[in-house]
Amino acid sequence: MLAGFFSVVFGQARLSTTQFRAILGRKMKARTVTRTALALAAAGLMALSSTSLSAKELRFNNPLPENRPESHEIEQFAKDTAANSGEELTVKVFSGGSLGLKNGDILRTLPKGFIDLSLVWANYLQRDAPELSTVLVQGSIGTEKELKSALPVIQDIYEGEFNKWGVKTVGYIAIPMLQASIFCRDEPVRSLEDLKSKKLRVWTRDQVLSFQRLGVAAQIVPQNEMYIALKTGVVDCAVYPALYAHTVSLQEVAKYASYLYPMAAGPYTIGMAQSKWDGLSAAEQDALTKAADAAWERTNEYSKDVEREMAARTKLVEQGLTYLDDFSEEDRTAFLDAVSQTWKQMTEEAGGKAPEYRERVLKALGR
Repeated sequence: MLAGFFSVVFGQARLSTTQFRAILGRKMKARTVTRTALALAAAGLMALSSTSLSAKELRFNNPLPENRPESHEIEQFAKDTAANSGEELTVKVFSGGSLGLKNGDILRTLPKGFIDLSLVWANYLQRDAPELSTVLVQGSIGTEKELKSALPVIQDIYEGEFNKWGVKTVGYIAIPMLQASIFCRDEPVRSLEDLKSKKLRVWTRDQVLSFQRLGVAAQIVPQNEMYIALKTGVVDCAVYPALYAHTVSLQEVAKYASYLYPMAAGPYTIGMAQSKWDGLSAAEQDALTKAADAAWERTNEYSKDVEREMAARTKLVEQGLTYLDDFSEEDRTAFLDAVSQTWKQMTEEAGGKAPEYRERVLKALGR
C-alpha cells in the first residue's frame, strides 16, 4: 500500500517507490548545487561591489576617432589619473562618439552629469553658447607666435564661459597648427573659381559663412559621415587637414587635394560637471588636475607640426592621392579676408560679451 502511495505516473510509465526516491534524491542534490552556485555568485557580486566602492571609475566621452593623436593623449590622461591616484580613481575612455553624444549637445548633457568627463570644442557650441563658440574662428591665426600669444586669453575666456554652464574646466589638450586642404573625389580643384561649382563639406558655421562670401556652397557634414558623403556624391569636396586624413580613410574616397589655409584653433577643453567635480575628494581632484596639466604640457608644442604635415601629405601620395599645387596666394588672401569678416559678423550676431572677447583676442595678437 505504501508502494502504491509513492508511485507516480509519467506518461504511460509507472515508477516504483525506490525509483521515485532516487529521482527525489537527485533533485535535492541539484537544488543544493543551485543554492551553492547562487551563494557563490552573490559573494562575487559583493566582492565586485566592494571593489567598485574602493576604486571609482569615471566615463570619458571622446568624440574623436580613436586613432587621432588627441585620442592617444586622452588615453594617456586616463593612465596618468590612475597612477596619480594609486589606482583609486580610473578613467574609461569612449572614443569615436560611441556614447552617442553629439558635439553640439554637450552643454545639454555634460552639466547634468549624463557623462563624467568630456572633450569639448567651443566652436561646436554655436547653438547654445554663441559667445563661447565665436571666441576664435578658424583661419584667424596663421603662426605659432600668434597662437601662443592668444592662448592665455582664450583659455581665460573659455573657463569663465564654461563656469556659467556648470562645467568645470579640468584642463586642456592643444590642437596642432593644422593646414586645411580641399580634398575632392573626382576632379582636381585648386582655385576658388573651380570650387564654386562643387558641393563642399565643412564642420562649423563660421566655415559655411566664409565660403559663402566667396560664392562657394558649403554645408556641415559631421566627421563620422564625411566618408560616405564623399563616396556617394552628397558632397564633391571636403575641407580637412592632411595630418588627420588617414584617420578617416579620406584617401580612399578622394583623388585630389590642395592646400588652402592655416588652421590654428582654440584648444579642446577637458570638461566635467561642476557638481560631479565637487563630489570628488581633494586627492581625486588633484589626480585629475595633474594628469590634465601633463597633457597640456605635452600638446602645447608646435615646432614639428609642419614636418608632420609634409610627412602626412607624402604618405597620402604614396597611397594614391594626387597632391596638387597650393591655391594661389590671391585665393588664400581672399579666403582669410572672408574669415576676418565672418568673425566680426558672428560676434555681432552673438551679442553679449562676444564682441568684447574678439577684441581681447585681437589685442593679444597685436592687431
